[in-house]
Order: sequence, then structure tokens, then C-alpha cells
Amino acid sequence: MKNTKLSFVLVSILALSTSSFADDASDIVELKQQVKELQEMSQTLIDETSDLKTGFNYTTVDDSKSYSGLGVAASKVYYSKSPLSVGGYGEMYFNSKDYNNTTNSEVNIKRFITYFGYKFSDNIILNTEIEYEGGGVEQAGGDAGGGDKVVVEFLYLDFLINQHANIRLGNFLVPVGIISQRHEPTLFTTVQRPETSKYLIPTTWAESGVMVFGDITKDVSYKVAVITALQTTATGSKWLRNGRGGSFANKNPNLGVVARVDYAGLTGLVTGASVYYAPSANGKDSNTAMFEVHADYKNSGARVYGTYTQTNRTNSEDFNATKGVESAKGGYINASFDVLSLTSSEYSLPLFVQYESVNPQTKLVDGTSYDAVNTVTVGANFFPHEQVVLKLDYAMADNDYSNAGIDSSTISASLGFVF
Repeated sequence: MKNTKLSFVLVSILALSTSSFADDASDIVELKQQVKELQEMSQTLIDETSDLKTGFNYTTVDDSKSYSGLGVAASKVYYSKSPLSVGGYGEMYFNSKDYNNTTNSEVNIKRFITYFGYKFSDNIILNTEIEYEGGGVEQAGGDAGGGDKVVVEFLYLDFLINQHANIRLGNFLVPVGIISQRHEPTLFTTVQRPETSKYLIPTTWAESGVMVFGDITKDVSYKVAVITALQTTATGSKWLRNGRGGSFANKNPNLGVVARVDYAGLTGLVTGASVYYAPSANGKDSNTAMFEVHADYKNSGARVYGTYTQTNRTNSEDFNATKGVESAKGGYINASFDVLSLTSSEYSLPLFVQYESVNPQTKLVDGTSYDAVNTVTVGANFFPHEQVVLKLDYAMADNDYSNAGIDSSTISASLGFVF
């Protein structure tokens, strides 16, 4: 009997000890988890305190976010936790062009861009773009003379009211086409921007004015703006491009109207249209009307995007009695597929083909016209990081913009990045 009682006591003591050890082990695990959480909270507080002192938290680019149709880097300020946002992009080119039995090659730091944004409040936001083009400063004649430049590309204030109506004041990108607002190098496949976005929609196209923008419904957005008008020139393939006001002094400007609507109700698809209407130039009884449609579709590793545009100008004889340009038209379609999307690779390798037809002088006052320039471009992009792209392409054109009827071929390579 005594042995039984003794056994019971020993078993009880052993059970209590085991339970105590188990509780201690559980407590240790719990304490370790609490210490880990406290360390994470401490680091977060340190980071936030540093941000408060410096006003800057190094917001990174999120390539899934775009605000009001802007490029991913230009949109950073709208998502930044810090009042101050700094971003940008850059491009460097090499190209070799065979033209009329002559080969010309060039290496060019094409542009380096900085975006500076600042949130005065959640509802008042400053966004700016400063462009350093061609590795140099403006030469005599600026863009019209083929010179490079350092320029404030845009500078505006957004007054955010609600989802359906907001106000933008200042100098901003004109919302026409795809590339005009989204011209960062990671957002299109070709080394050079499409010729449509040079001769027909004069990208980068920024004008001063006031814009109202927002969402009509969940899937439909709009922009309507009154802006300084293009000062179109009489003749030549750059009659639209050379008329941009930009951020330089614009004396006695005419005012124009631009409107855009986009639909994004189908998965992977954004499509829409825009119109521009304004007096053609000071002292001329002429008006310019531009219309374009665009679409951008993405599905897994596949992407198809493109734009078609047409411009008409009335009373072009006021510019030149015989050779004044009355109309221009053209567009492009680009299809690509990321072959590495079929693998487990973390990189991207889109292969693409683009067809483009551009005629900036479709009809002249005397009834004559120039031939369209038709170009087929094939190439590849390699993304070692979602913010860095290496490009290679080969472009075959069946004409040139002076109507000489001379074919050309160009091989190009570039590096580009956004941050």
C-alpha cells in the first residue's frame, strides 16, 4: 500500500515537472515571437521617424500603377507616403542607318529625365518633369533647328476633389494617343518612339492650360482641357511638330480644346479616343482638328497596342497658296510576346513586330500629296529588372519624308530605365 502511494506521488511530481517544462518551452517560443514583433515595430518606427525628419522615403516604382494615364515613374508622387517624390527615366541609343547607299551611325545619350513631385496635402499635388536631351543644352533654333535642350517638360498642380471631377492647372502633357502620356522607355517596345508620335501626334506634347479629369463610371475615365494651341507651320513633314508651345514663352497664344475618353472594362484592355480642335496659328483664318483612336491589350505574356490618327486643317492657302498642308494621317500596330513567360524565369524577353504607316502631308492645297512612309520593325526587349530594359530592333522603311522614294534600313540598340 505504501509503495502504491509512493508511486502515485512520484508520478504526480513527474507529471507536474513535465507540464512545467512544457509550459516553459511554450512561454519561450511566445516570448521569442513577441521580441521579433517588437524588433519589427522598432525598425518601422525608426524608418518613419527618419522619413519625418527628411521628408523623403525613397518610394520605389510600381509598374502596376498609373495615375490619370501617366507613366509609372511620373505617377510616383500620387502613391508616395512621403510629401516629396523623386523619380525619372533615361535612354541611350545606338543606331546605324543605310540610306541611299550611305551608312550613318550614331551613339547618343538621348535623354535623362527627372520627376520631382510634392504633396502639399492629400488634395493638392505638384508634379514636374525636367528633361536633359541629347546630352547637351539647347542649340540655336531649338527643336525646330534640330537642337538638343534642357527644358521643363511639364509643371502642374492637381487639385483632387473626388473620383469624378478633379482640376489640373499648369503646363501638362496633352492627352492624345498612347505615347504622349506614357513615353517612358519600359512602356513601349521599339528603340525609338513610333514616327506617329513624332510627325502626327507631336510627342512629347505639353501645353499650358486647365484640365478637368476623373471617372464617369468605374470603367470609363475622361479628360477635358482648354490649352494653348499649336502654332502650325505652312509646309513640311514637321508642320504639326514644330508648332508645340511647350514650357517656353508662348506669346499671344491661341486657345484650343482637347478631350479624351478611355474604357477599361475588359480584363487587360484599355481603349479610347481623343480629339483636339484649335486655331491653326496667329493671323490665319484657319483651324486644325485632330482625331485619334487607341488600344492597348495585355494577356499573360502577349501584348498588342496601337494608334490611328488623322488631322485636317482648313484654309491652308493662308499659309501657302500651293503647298500649304491640308491633312495628315497614319498610325501603327505593335504585337509582342514574352517568350520567358512560358518558363519559370524571373526575367522578361518580349519579341515584337510593328507595322507603321505615316503620312504627315497627305494632301496639299494644290491637290498633290506626298507618299506615306511605311515601316516594318522587328526586335526584342530584355528586362533584367522590371525597371530596366535593353532593346534591339531592325526597321525597314520603304520611303522617306521628303518623297524621294528611297528605302532605308536601320539597326538600333538602346538601354533604358525608370526609377
